[in-house]
Amino acid sequence: MVRTVDGKYQITNLGAILFGRPLKRLGLDRKGVRVVVYEDATRNRAIRSQDGGRGYASGFNGLMAYINAQLPESETIGQALRTKVPIYPEVAIRELVANALIHQDFSLGGTGPMVEIFAGRIEISNPGRPLLDPLRLLDAPPRSRNEKLAGGMRRFNICEERGSGIDRVVGLAEAFQLPAPEFIVTQEHTIAILYAPRSLTEMTREDRIRATYQHACLQWVAKTQLTNASLRQRFGISDGNSAMASRIIGETVNASLIKLHDPENTSRRHARYVPYWA
Repeated sequence: MVRTVDGKYQITNLGAILFGRPLKRLGLDRKGVRVVVYEDATRNRAIRSQDGGRGYASGFNGLMAYINAQLPESETIGQALRTKVPIYPEVAIRELVANALIHQDFSLGGTGPMVEIFAGRIEISNPGRPLLDPLRLLDAPPRSRNEKLAGGMRRFNICEERGSGIDRVVGLAEAFQLPAPEFIVTQEHTIAILYAPRSLTEMTREDRIRATYQHACLQWVAKTQLTNASLRQRFGISDGNSAMASRIIGETVNASLIKLHDPENTSRRHARYVPYWA
């Protein structure tokens, strides 16, 4: 709040978007997060929809609880009990939702952050194009469009402002052996997509290439390089099937997304690869 010359107080835009309730009364209803659940993989039939009415800081935990309640789960059987396990890493969804809130372009009217849950994927979108090249989100230093908003969210432990959010999302996708996340930029929006589990044989060529490139980026950030062995581990390929990993590496090299770390090394068995920009 700020004090006016007549001794009264006014709510700042930052205070309203962080703590306002309901946002509609403050003229910010289109900036609340809308969550839509669809019947299948298309937008033909929405079975559930809810518009967020609380500020980002005060309502974030409730928003995440609602989103997680809408997500499908898989059932695993232990020694004696059946347990349900989320098919999407909850931390990855939290990171992407926080990113969508913090990096949105508030100057675009009539639109706001959205979380859309389909059969087989979840899409998280925000108004505004990213300030960074989508292919460099894993390694570039952090840059925020809304510094004060990011600072407020960091103080409430919603984000870290270290530029490590996308690294964590991609790392979790690898740990869960999910298809690689996809980041799409349209004319006015940025869309992050998490895909449900699919076997390597069910992945498309584009899925494999995107995952291999992101794996090379993660390896580079960790001060190492992509190898046939590291890619086999990422995809869950058996040690005896190195030819399959080599074929995927070749596809990604042909797509100009990775390159040999040492071009003079002629041994494919010991070859190491880095992102195209390294």
